Formats: sequence, C-alpha cells, structure tokens
Amino acid sequence: MVAKKGAGKKGEAEDGIKTITRNRQALHDFDIVESWECGLVLTGTEVKSLRENPANLSQSYGRYEAGEVWLLGCEIPEYALGHQFNHKPKRARKLLLHRSEIQQIEKKVTERGFTLVPLEMYFKKGIAKVRLALAKGKKLFDKRQALKKTEAKREMDRALKKGKR
Repeated sequence: MVAKKGAGKKGEAEDGIKTITRNRQALHDFDIVESWECGLVLTGTEVKSLRENPANLSQSYGRYEAGEVWLLGCEIPEYALGHQFNHKPKRARKLLLHRSEIQQIEKKVTERGFTLVPLEMYFKKGIAKVRLALAKGKKLFDKRQALKKTEAKREMDRALKKGKR
C-alpha cells in the first residue's frame, strides 16, 4: 500500500489542506449564498505567525473597494521572533481573486442585505487561502428555526443509533 503525499501529517488532509481557523459564528448568523477561495497578500512574519498561532476571524469581513476585495478585522497575532519587522495584527489584507470573480462580487455586494464574510483560513499546498462567502444576515427567528432543525436531526440520529444496538 502506497501512502499519499501529505497524508498522515497532523491536522492535514490528503489533499494538502491544513485548516488554520474557522468562523463558526458566521454559519450561525448568516445564510451562505455563494463562496470563493481567495489568496491572501501577506508579509513574511504573518505567514510564520499563521503556522504557529491561529488567526481570529470572528469580527472580520470583506469589502469591495475600487476593483479590489479586502479582508478587514482579521487578527493575525504578531510573530514572537519578528522584532522591528513585525506586522500590525489587525491591518487590512488584500484578497487575490480572478477579475471575473471580483466583478461577480461587485454586483452582488451592491444589492441590499448582502455582505462578504470569511468562513475559514487554511494552507493549501503551503499557500495561505481564505474561503470568502457572500452571505445574507439571518433574523432571530431564522436562527431559532435552524437550532430546532439541528436538534431534531440529532435526536433522530440518536434514536436510530440506539435502535441498531
């Protein structure tokens, strides 16, 4: 049996993706309409810091400005050995997308009620990526209904599992 390259490393899937952090609150607060994989423009100390420490996506969001898409509010902690060349933890970071994807984002973000939310940050074959989603905010009653559905599904799965024993 031949092991695939990258398989067996801690925290890394067979396809070379190593998750850094996820924004679980976004899935609770928003309905996801569409998502894109974006590259990030990072400095050297940011990449080294991401390899050691998880980033914080909880208060971050995307913004379209003058033909570019930016990630704002994402906190990447300072690199411990960075000295005077360290980065600012909450600086705005440019996202790398194809022109056609940027035009799609521009059209959809201008519609009322839509926002850009980062869902997860990960390394794919050694390159830092962000999964950026076009999302629409949920109302309180929508959140309650979603929680009821997940709880009902959990109960059904438990009953089925118990019945198989």
